[in-house]
Amino acid sequence: MDTTQIIGYLAAFGTTISFLPQAIKTIQTKDTSGISLLMYSFFTLGTLLWLMYGIMSGSLPVAVANAITLVFASIILVYKIRYK
Repeated sequence: MDTTQIIGYLAAFGTTISFLPQAIKTIQTKDTSGISLLMYSFFTLGTLLWLMYGIMSGSLPVAVANAITLVFASIILVYKIRYK
């Protein structure tokens, strides 16, 4: 593994793990009042597109990070839609 891949994995870890506290809080409280539905919808779509890009370009750090982030973002989005 070269330096570029290590940086990619560290960046992927940092940005992906940042969603975990919000996902946990949303699940526990079911409170999404401070989250914009439109913004989160676009964010989740963007994450899906980044995942597709990572897969199609063969970039494992991009694909893995966005697959995990997509799960967290989807959980938050579902709660936002369900518990408006």
